[in-house]
Amino acid sequence: QVHLIESGGGLVQTGGSLRLECAASGHTFDTFTMAWFRQAPGMERDFVAAINRNDANTLYTDSVKGRFTVSRDRAKNTMYLQMNTLTPEDTAVYYCAARNGGLSGYYSAYDLWGRGTLVTVSS
Repeated sequence: QVHLIESGGGLVQTGGSLRLECAASGHTFDTFTMAWFRQAPGMERDFVAAINRNDANTLYTDSVKGRFTVSRDRAKNTMYLQMNTLTPEDTAVYYCAARNGGLSGYYSAYDLWGRGTLVTVSS
């Protein structure tokens, strides 16, 4: 079975940093586009960042540009999201996703999902 498992969430103060990890198992994802989405309480699941299959291109939602960085370690079959200068508006469950296609910020474009990791930013 194919699994995406997120980790690294937690409680952090405003202005702090966290690094999320998405470990893939059961399949090598180095030919897949990988992405991060997030879902705040009572809100829809929103796109955060994505990295394409050859790591040449990335895509970010405007609110995280300059603060968040998506990357991948192919040897570990793991994707990362480095999050800096966090604000309470970044509080959400963060989900890892994968698709066998190009970059996309659309929820419906992704076929595989993890279960999420909670990030809470206190004011």
